[in-house]
Amino acid sequence: MTEKTYNILFLCTGNSARSIMAEALCATLGKGRFHAFSAGSHPAGTVNRFAIEQLKGTRYPMDNLRSKSWQEYAQPGAPKMDFVITVCDSVAGAIVPHWPGQPISSHWGFADPVAFEGTDAEKQQYFAKIFHQIMRRMTIFVHLPLHMLDKHAIKHELDEIGQSPA
Repeated sequence: MTEKTYNILFLCTGNSARSIMAEALCATLGKGRFHAFSAGSHPAGTVNRFAIEQLKGTRYPMDNLRSKSWQEYAQPGAPKMDFVITVCDSVAGAIVPHWPGQPISSHWGFADPVAFEGTDAEKQQYFAKIFHQIMRRMTIFVHLPLHMLDKHAIKHELDEIGQSPA
């Protein structure tokens, strides 16, 4: 029996770093179980170069990465999401668009590496730290037996992952 492929949307404010890294990690670690997307409430318009550096080892196609508005996924004809995960605190409390399909939502807060101030080397280190935090949570998520859990159990597991130490 083939397991369902799930659509998941990661949301952030600028869609330039955290949500982009989450998209790429979910797609690669999920090994075909997930179609991952990302978007922002106020997209920066470009993907942060330090995020791109972190993602080079994932083998995720870099040409798939772009900073875009979450409205793109609220339009008719947009992919129906199974999950919507916010990765920054400012979006977690925001009024979000109506997502077709009543996806399960959760919040996995991560510090904003774009806001980090320092030398380029220090920024690279900080991006690496956030990247690894996202990877730890994503690894737990992609190994959940989703096909065996009901909607309430999945919601509980997603919230637990968001509360786990990053």
